[in-house]
Amino acid sequence: MKIIESVRDAMQGVQEFIPTKQKIEYINLLLKVGFDVIDFSSFVSKRHIPQLADAAEVLEGLTTTETKLLALVGSKKGGEIASQFEKIDYIAYPFSVSETFQKFNLNSDFTKSIETIEFIQNQCVKIEKEIVLYIAMAFGNPYGDKWNIDLVFEWIDKFRKMGIKQITFSDPAAVADAEKIALLFSRFRDEYADSEIELGTHIHSEPNNWYEKVDAAYKNGCRQFDAVINGFGGCPMSQKKLVSNLKTGDLLNYLDEQNYDYNKLDIGAYKLALKKANEIFPKQKGMI
Repeated sequence: MKIIESVRDAMQGVQEFIPTKQKIEYINLLLKVGFDVIDFSSFVSKRHIPQLADAAEVLEGLTTTETKLLALVGSKKGGEIASQFEKIDYIAYPFSVSETFQKFNLNSDFTKSIETIEFIQNQCVKIEKEIVLYIAMAFGNPYGDKWNIDLVFEWIDKFRKMGIKQITFSDPAAVADAEKIALLFSRFRDEYADSEIELGTHIHSEPNNWYEKVDAAYKNGCRQFDAVINGFGGCPMSQKKLVSNLKTGDLLNYLDEQNYDYNKLDIGAYKLALKKANEIFPKQKGMI
């Protein structure tokens, strides 16, 4: 099981700027918990995501632990910047199977995005980092763009041929249901068992349906989940209300129910981080 605590997604939708010092203190608390990965920030346009404009300063203040650090980028320039930092292990790029969302999110299209992915992948190979490819709108989209399971796997085949080994199905608009999640993960399990790809999921959900989504993914082979303490955040580019991230506590409770051993996590440190999160994150208007 790999758990990615996504601080970036928690912070990117917050309107009031969280001081850099507070971010550093909070993420350093998370680094003591023992998560596999911390998605700590992004190197994107300060104009579009001003909350994360201090990514480099935050990174400088983070302590080194066994937890790996992930930074999200949205362009070749962002990839170049992120690749310069030794502390960063993963460079993530959000690719959408909905070209409408790719335009909303990154002001990009399929052709430009593939060029960017190839550039980042080549950079990562040279410097011994790894690209994480988020496939946004993997479970459908609210824009009326073409979507079906075959289409999603056509893209997976293209990315596999490029040598990409870390892929995450992402649902920023919260359109996924348990049936679609089960179908995608079961197909991956059945057809890509011999591949080197690690497949994860990044879901958004309302309080009444997170369980069925996690259950569908887990029981169909998913062993990598993005989560956020108390579900803070959401995708500000999805053209919908901010829909909460999967709560880390809910995921841990689910794993308890499945008798899955995650004893590598320091629960005392987690509780301290949870207390800090509730202090620095305001209740977001419009967040479900």
